[in-house]
Amino acid sequence: MSQGFRAPSSFALSAVSAFWHRFSDMVQYNFKKITKVPTGKDFVDIVLSRTQRQTPTVVHKGYAINRIRQFYMRKVKFTQTNFHEKLSTIIEEFPRLDDIHPFYGDLLHVLYNKDHYKLALGQINTARNLIGKIAKDYVKLLKYGDSLYRCKALKVAALGRMCTVTKRIGPSLAYLDQIRQHMARLPSIDPNTRTILICGYPNVGKSSFINKITRADVDVQPYAFTTKSLFVGHTDYKYLRYQVIDTPGILDRPFEDRNIIEMCSITALAHLRAAVLFFLDISGSCGYTIAQQSALFHSIKSLFMNKPLIIVCNKTDLQSLEGISEDDKKLVEEMKSEAMKTLIGQGGEPREGAEVLLTMSTLTEEGVIAVKNAACERLLDQRVEIKMKSKKINDCLNRFHVAVPKPRDQKERPPCIPQAVLEAKAKEAEKEKKRLERDLEEENGGAGVYSASLKKHYLLANDEWKEDNMPEILDGHNVYDFVDPDILQRLEELEKEEGLLQEQEDDEVDMDVEDLTPQQQKELAEIRKKKSLLIREHRIKKSTAESRPTVPRKFDKDKKFTSERMGRQLSSLGLDPSKAMERVRSKSRGRKRERSTDHGGDDMNVDDDGSNKKMRVRLLSRSGSRSRSRPPTDVVVPGEGFKDSAQKVKAFKLGKKSVQKRNKDARKGEGDRVIPTLKPKHLFSGKRSNGKTTRR
Repeated sequence: MSQGFRAPSSFALSAVSAFWHRFSDMVQYNFKKITKVPTGKDFVDIVLSRTQRQTPTVVHKGYAINRIRQFYMRKVKFTQTNFHEKLSTIIEEFPRLDDIHPFYGDLLHVLYNKDHYKLALGQINTARNLIGKIAKDYVKLLKYGDSLYRCKALKVAALGRMCTVTKRIGPSLAYLDQIRQHMARLPSIDPNTRTILICGYPNVGKSSFINKITRADVDVQPYAFTTKSLFVGHTDYKYLRYQVIDTPGILDRPFEDRNIIEMCSITALAHLRAAVLFFLDISGSCGYTIAQQSALFHSIKSLFMNKPLIIVCNKTDLQSLEGISEDDKKLVEEMKSEAMKTLIGQGGEPREGAEVLLTMSTLTEEGVIAVKNAACERLLDQRVEIKMKSKKINDCLNRFHVAVPKPRDQKERPPCIPQAVLEAKAKEAEKEKKRLERDLEEENGGAGVYSASLKKHYLLANDEWKEDNMPEILDGHNVYDFVDPDILQRLEELEKEEGLLQEQEDDEVDMDVEDLTPQQQKELAEIRKKKSLLIREHRIKKSTAESRPTVPRKFDKDKKFTSERMGRQLSSLGLDPSKAMERVRSKSRGRKRERSTDHGGDDMNVDDDGSNKKMRVRLLSRSGSRSRSRPPTDVVVPGEGFKDSAQKVKAFKLGKKSVQKRNKDARKGEGDRVIPTLKPKHLFSGKRSNGKTTRR
């Protein structure tokens, strides 16, 4: 049986591990689910309002006395039941220190003082019993109530005494709610899973290490006691999840003098079955010498018993282990020998201290993964060994049977591999392995340094063009709109098609011209000549300054663009500005409106009266169609009748509003905010039934 079990050790160990995880008591502690604890006043309001809503409220003198007694007895019993349920929920949801894991029991004792904690829960339990006793006594008295007034008085007294008891435990309720808030912020630590515990003096690199190997984000600062509580991260090794705990720094002083922060670390070291990494700052930059750190190691080494222990020499980028003094080397060797004792105590074999003394630097990340792997391996070996020595392994082994084949004769039967397969394997070996982007990244500095080129696979006529910068905009057009591998071929086809169409048009024109008479051909030539002249004139006009828009007055408020300024600039350039100034004056808007009627001279005096009459009609029609220039709204012109500009603006606004069409139908629009009935009858009358109160 034992021989058969040793052969496939990995299979058997995995099965044992699965069996252990299935049947071991893996308790998960989740303090975030604890219900909020109300204050004493809120407690009373909650219970009494619930009693008022969920019990009958109408009673009359004319009712039978038994009905009146039942009415008030129901009120008292219902109130007592509500108080009992609420207080029982508080007592049951808060953890009992004697029933939970010792790690959490001691941690809660360190943080909150278990005597005060138990006292507060005890007062809640006492109040629950007192309220039950009060309800029982007053229900007895209500059985003998002889009138409506007396039954009501007994009910009021019962509810009043219950509320008094609840108000007396107000400080305990407030204390428990503070504890609940603090417990909800505690890290979720599983005391039974695979755990790596980091400890040592403050500022030796513990938080930096957990940030490197896990996804935790612990604050790292260059001063002591940055970490003031336990922090948890998770890492993977050999497809298993490991829990990494960063503890606050510990100082070498008596147990009684240690504060709450240090006691959290001591509690974790004492109760968690974990691999311990004792961090040692050999550079001394943490503010503590190697001798002080060695003294701390020897003072807490009793907490390392029966745990895999590894001494980690950190900050080797500042000081190497070989460069420390002889005295410090002796202290490190003593610590190493103590760590070797833990390895021998587990049944391991010492291998030149490779597994108990490691060096690393969290700054350069040299040796960080080696430390993590060594700790995980040591912890895994110890857990498997403990499970193999437990009593449960016998029950598990009885279910296994490993079959080992026995040789039937002495004849050798070597494996037969076809020649074709061997040749195919040889060809694959000869082929060069395709280089991936990952290989190129590792060769050229790794992630963040190497940048993969996205242009190397472009299909171009010349490979030297691949890294050229491609313009996005060229001649006002988007280049990517014209990117086409077959653009030259398509352009050639387009030109051929254009040539064919042009030939067809010429043929049609020639055929048409030949059909025309000589007179028609002469007229056609004149029409084409006139058309070409018109096109040419239009192009000339378009390119000259006459067709360009004039600068509006609103863009020349400071009157910078004046003819005098233009004249000065032309004079400074050595040019004669007189003709340009005359042209500006003749082309200005004021000049265009003052056209003279005797523009034609002596030659235009024929029918002078008729022409003057026509000109007057034309001028009148123009003046009627042209809109009058009005002053701005906020400028008061003398004679308008306004006191100031504000009065004029207000008058203009009122005038615009008066022109608008009135809403004579008085219909509701989207802008109307009307509540037709402030208190609907069906919502605010009668007794509320059981259910939600969100509408109140």
